Amino acid sequence: MKKIAFFCIPAHGHTNPMLPVAAQLIKRGNSVRFYSFNEFKEKITATGAEYVSCDRFLPEITEKEMESLKKSSTTEMSIQDIRITLKMNDFLEKEFKEFQPDVVYTDAVCFWGKLNAWKFNIPMVVSTSTFAFNQLSSKYMKNSPGELAEMILGLPKVSKELKTLEPYGYHVKSTLALVQNNNKTDSIVYTSRRFQPYVESFSDHYKFVGPSVFSDKLPDKNNDRPLIYISLGTVISDKPDFYSKCITAFKDMNADIIISCGKYIDIDSLGVIPDNIKVFPRVDQLDILSRANVFLTHCGMNSTSESLYMATPMVLYPQTNEQRAVARKTNEFGAGELLTDDSVEGIRKAVENILANSSYAKAAKKCSEDFRSCCGTTGAAEFIENAPCSSNGIDPLEELRKADGRFTLFYWIIASALIILTGIFIGWNYSWITGVAAGVLSYPISSATQGIRYNNLIKKLPKYE
Repeated sequence: MKKIAFFCIPAHGHTNPMLPVAAQLIKRGNSVRFYSFNEFKEKITATGAEYVSCDRFLPEITEKEMESLKKSSTTEMSIQDIRITLKMNDFLEKEFKEFQPDVVYTDAVCFWGKLNAWKFNIPMVVSTSTFAFNQLSSKYMKNSPGELAEMILGLPKVSKELKTLEPYGYHVKSTLALVQNNNKTDSIVYTSRRFQPYVESFSDHYKFVGPSVFSDKLPDKNNDRPLIYISLGTVISDKPDFYSKCITAFKDMNADIIISCGKYIDIDSLGVIPDNIKVFPRVDQLDILSRANVFLTHCGMNSTSESLYMATPMVLYPQTNEQRAVARKTNEFGAGELLTDDSVEGIRKAVENILANSSYAKAAKKCSEDFRSCCGTTGAAEFIENAPCSSNGIDPLEELRKADGRFTLFYWIIASALIILTGIFIGWNYSWITGVAAGVLSYPISSATQGIRYNNLIKKLPKYE
């Protein structure tokens, strides 16, 4: 039996996948102490875990900061996580000395969990509620200009906050080192190897266990008329105009519609709700998805995984860069269609297209079969119990970096030679043109050749189960 400390941020999409893992670990005879927040107390205690409230450590935040958090501001979330870590310092020092956990299981962006695992030198396993991201898979995250600007301009603020950690024994070089795991970090990812972008670039320290869900239900789509489910999750759900457009789009449709609008929406503000449409602050999503024929979703990893687990095709309406990555992968698998026109007519047409084209449902069913074939919570529990996990020592990303380094050196040797030859045979006044051309072409050429090197590399790598 092992003592395992669970840590997570106050977010449903991050907490929910950890709950079935906690239940499985307890079922196997382990002791779990779950450090979380009162909003999740009932769910956590239902697993059999010991719940420890951390609400008193949440900092007071301004309305402006709250708006940034609702928009999933990387800068604001990082700053708040650092401040919470400092507030919890004395408390967690006592907890770690008393509980003496054998393993820390922490959400990937829960700074206080990761930092204390490092500080007390305890084996750590990271819970990854999105795709696993590295320099290759992050290409799926197409940041908008606004998001890029927010991250760049926010770096000085985050760096300043990071310096406040040093006196307390927390040593970290950068926010990236906290958020992005390397190929030596034991990590559980709640998707399949087939669904993970650039999966071959991750070492065997990553365990792809499939969706972590509390449900024995099987998909049953035999409805008298189509069932359409609409939700934008729990974080960026404060969009009354969008829900109003959905109500208008489907009020005359021969279908049943269920909308989960979140806690920020006043349902009365949506006006008269037609008989075929039901609106709730929150629902049993897995139950509805097991019966739904279409899911109009924000493409959060948790919601998308549950939808595919229940073989439900989707209309994809991502709101953040991570959600755009999930939407892109779902679209590639043919299990969803991107909502490019969020007008009343655009919403209705997208849903009707999913209903009319059986290929979407077939693709979703194939994904469901893939997800259900994964090792699930049993595999996740075994992985945590064995932490730190053994490895074959192969780091595919490091091998690729070495090859990239050799190519870069070779490229600039050739470029330098061409610059010199241009100066000798054409004239030094023109050599700068060759230099500029070499600089401009370096990125597309290196990207193209990196793809070739990656494809050659993965042929040589062992196949992980």
